[in-house]
Amino acid sequence: MNSEEHHTMLSEFIKSIAFKRQHITKLFQKGDEVEVASQVYGFIGSYYEATIISPIGAYHYKIKYKTLLTDDESAPLEEMVSAAVIRPVPPHQDKTMSENGFRLYDMVDVFANDGWWFGFISGKIGEEYYVYFPTTADNIAYPRHVLRYHQEWANGKWIYLPKTRN
Repeated sequence: MNSEEHHTMLSEFIKSIAFKRQHITKLFQKGDEVEVASQVYGFIGSYYEATIISPIGAYHYKIKYKTLLTDDESAPLEEMVSAAVIRPVPPHQDKTMSENGFRLYDMVDVFANDGWWFGFISGKIGEEYYVYFPTTADNIAYPRHVLRYHQEWANGKWIYLPKTRN
């Protein structure tokens, strides 16, 4: 498979994950730390850190974002969201994983614009990694410290997506 085919295959795979809704496999309690998937056009594929304020019925929660603010920027944004867009915070990754460096086509999350964005490593120049985001078609350079390996919440547990090598 050539580089262009590889790029296309990964882009389609990431889009399929970014647009999926979580199967409800975990009930959250007041105070639980979570990540909430954005359903807003232009922000699909991003997750925002939040805290559960309270359950609302069987399939919704009131949450408070850690990094998103109200329109007047006076307080953290609170909203009601479907359980299908909430996942637990991924487990902390061993620091040595990213210290050894990311490789071409590794699937990663980038902390940018107040949230975690899902993409893959498309290149490296110096100390900066280029990350391609299939949902926005952006290719942007980032320092290593804002990257983490992508993990997917599936069937009630965390899985690392396979790392693809050249």
